[in-house]
Amino acid sequence: MQFLTDFTPELVVASPGRINLIGEHTDYNLGYVLPAAIARKITFNFQRNNSDDRCHIYSKQYKTGFSIDLKSVRRSAMEWENYLLGVIHEITKKTDRLRGFNCTIESDLPAGSGLSSSAALECGLAFGLNDLFGLGLSKISMVKLSQRAEHNFVGTQCGIMDQFASVMGADGHAMLLDCRSLDHTHIPMELAPYKMVMLNTKVSHNLASSAYNIRKSECEEGVSILKAKYPEVQSLRDVNTPMLLECRDRMNTTVFNRCSFIISENNRVLAMVDALRKKDLNNIGALLYEAHEGIRTLYEVSCPESDFLVDFAKKHPEVLGARQTGGGFGGCVLHLVHEKSVTRFVESATHAYKKKFNIPLEAFEVRPSRGTTITYTK
Repeated sequence: MQFLTDFTPELVVASPGRINLIGEHTDYNLGYVLPAAIARKITFNFQRNNSDDRCHIYSKQYKTGFSIDLKSVRRSAMEWENYLLGVIHEITKKTDRLRGFNCTIESDLPAGSGLSSSAALECGLAFGLNDLFGLGLSKISMVKLSQRAEHNFVGTQCGIMDQFASVMGADGHAMLLDCRSLDHTHIPMELAPYKMVMLNTKVSHNLASSAYNIRKSECEEGVSILKAKYPEVQSLRDVNTPMLLECRDRMNTTVFNRCSFIISENNRVLAMVDALRKKDLNNIGALLYEAHEGIRTLYEVSCPESDFLVDFAKKHPEVLGARQTGGGFGGCVLHLVHEKSVTRFVESATHAYKKKFNIPLEAFEVRPSRGTTITYTK
């Protein structure tokens, strides 16, 4: 099938990936997270076509595309397509104003790296179609719509953090997000003289998707047990450590560990916000290492490659802290590295990682950036 790939766009939208400084897996437990949109992004070029119902989307990264009829939006066998199809499906349930369009997509976000290219796909498409066809959707509507797309078309029961960060990000700031109320506060990220360096493990273990939903189910089991003693508990957000210990004998070890991690991680998010406001760099680094230990031992969503990089960082005083980011089982490890030592540390880590796993590392710096935005319109 031939696709129109070099048309003159009516609209260009840039949708960023995100890092989550701390607060892993707390979003679907209605807790706190501390994400930031980053300068790496997916760029969408949009053009209305003369069709009422035919849509053509082409990925320059994958060198392939697909066409759909708006009257019959169905799941695809290609996973990346479902993030987009899900958004279109959710939009058609809300409005009949969507019409045929052409769209090309180009990305400098590494797929499977834990930088949430999926949310960038969802939110960028929703943002662009909303403007192109005057759909009148608010930013929060697009965030929620994109989350539903991932639930219903991809099958990942994700929380709202990724989509929220992608749309609502602010330059130079992280975002303290309450995933229950959706209240959010932008927190300045002044980390100088340290840089945020991502080391991409280049692995994405097959456990990631199924394990995500399993962890969610284990947390729900813990909530059910806790609720029997504490009726006011609606999610792990409502639980403190003494309450959890009171119910320990009613839980198996796995469920107890999952709940313990989430409770501690919520506390770490608030501690990180305090450390950022005080510019307490040593505590910022310590919290990252502490979070990874919980990811590794209690929530068990790490992997040997990520653990190796975190343990390697601990041997180097120029690294303030490190932890695996994203849903788990690979992707990127965030390092806070002194600006004078970035090149030397990356070279050293690359050599050690290649020797251990025979995999070349990908390294890049990230900085907090603005959220999804229109960069060009006719």
